[in-house]
Amino acid sequence: MSAPASSGTASAFARTRAEGRAALVGYLPAGYPDVDGGIDALRTMVAAGCDIIEIGLPYSDPVMDGPVIQAAVQQALDNGSRIEDVFRTVEAVAATGTPALVMTSWNPVEAYGVDRFAQRLSDAGGAGLITPDITPDYAPDWIAAADERDLDKVFLVAPSSTDERIAMTTAACRGFVYATAVMGVTGVRATTSDLAGPLVARTKATTDLPVGVGLGVSNGEQAAEIAGYADAVIVGSAFVRVLAEAGTDRAAGLTALSALTEDLAAGVAGGAAR
Repeated sequence: MSAPASSGTASAFARTRAEGRAALVGYLPAGYPDVDGGIDALRTMVAAGCDIIEIGLPYSDPVMDGPVIQAAVQQALDNGSRIEDVFRTVEAVAATGTPALVMTSWNPVEAYGVDRFAQRLSDAGGAGLITPDITPDYAPDWIAAADERDLDKVFLVAPSSTDERIAMTTAACRGFVYATAVMGVTGVRATTSDLAGPLVARTKATTDLPVGVGLGVSNGEQAAEIAGYADAVIVGSAFVRVLAEAGTDRAAGLTALSALTEDLAAGVAGGAAR
């Protein structure tokens, strides 16, 4: 049975805006530590305070992933995780009422068939796609398929983006805009980037859409800092790391995951009002 059609991330952002806080967006690759274990982990993150979930599509040639996520993705692939497992994970998250987006390199979507992928994602109750390695001017097929099904189209802006590129990118987005706070691959960092604030300001000058900041957030203090100027705080490697550190002790992993999520959720709640 298909999950109910998604309303995208708009409802989640409307709620967090009404509460005067940023949204907490949590990421895990599908199939990590295995498919069912990943679903349990994502449900734990939702229960502990994630407002929106990103589900990574495991791919053998990652573009932006740092070593922590690369290792998790490789484990998922070694376990036989496939695209249908991604959609099953989307369905499980969507069933909680939490928007679920797929974050993926473009090649697997193209290989699956853009229109077919969009329809399968919609049928699963998915909110949309985050596409880090394709820009709107090279994505007319995805834009058309997403528009037909009212799926969120989340493209990325970076500190190196010109004002013209930012404007072009935000004009094509629906749902929110993903601002990469640092140059380079993903990974936990000791401090947040001083490039993030100016990038968010430049992005907000071109759009009324929420702007989320990702890459490097690892604790509630950092989340609070970013929540002072962004509409969403996006966390990935830190979640993957606590699961990896728990190893085969699944219960310990979920406990640590819940504690981290609660810390991050407290951080986004403590940031400056929107």
